[in-house]
Amino acid sequence: MDSAFILLINQNLDMTLTESLWLISSVFGIFSIIIILTRVFGLRTFAKMSSFDFASTIAIGSVLASIILNSSYSLYKGGLTLLTIIVFQTLFSFLVRRSAIFKNWFTNKPQLIMWKGQILYKKLQKCNVGEDDLLAKLREANVHDFGEVKAVIFESTGDVSVIHNSENKDVADQLLKDVDIEGYD
Repeated sequence: MDSAFILLINQNLDMTLTESLWLISSVFGIFSIIIILTRVFGLRTFAKMSSFDFASTIAIGSVLASIILNSSYSLYKGGLTLLTIIVFQTLFSFLVRRSAIFKNWFTNKPQLIMWKGQILYKKLQKCNVGEDDLLAKLREANVHDFGEVKAVIFESTGDVSVIHNSENKDVADQLLKDVDIEGYD
């Protein structure tokens, strides 16, 4: 190995006992804070129910990493930042539930990408989903034949839901309540 590379590794692994203890206490401290916040605000804190929830989870992860790896950040700052993110997320989800206008402006509507065994190629393109990705999701859902597929929905979270059965049962209207099915019902 190159001696400069070995020197670089040795310099980066060189931690004093105090720095090691700070790192360990930071991990325990920030994880304790996140557990307390999750208990107070509920499991929704880490649910991927919307794109906003996903962004919040990424932000929380970034804050956690910053607190643990950067000794200039205090646990107080990290805890306050986490509290702010989680309160904002809670407020946002409250407004989405209570205001139709807010929901329309800030959330994506689930999209129908396959209906009654037929792939809706224009919808796939609109959602930026490849046919291979759709086929993988069908295999994941244990679909044996396109005829079994009643609906495939590209959810607002980015997940794909496959509704299928071999008994020729119809899909309950309530399951398609917020889905963009224009022209396919």
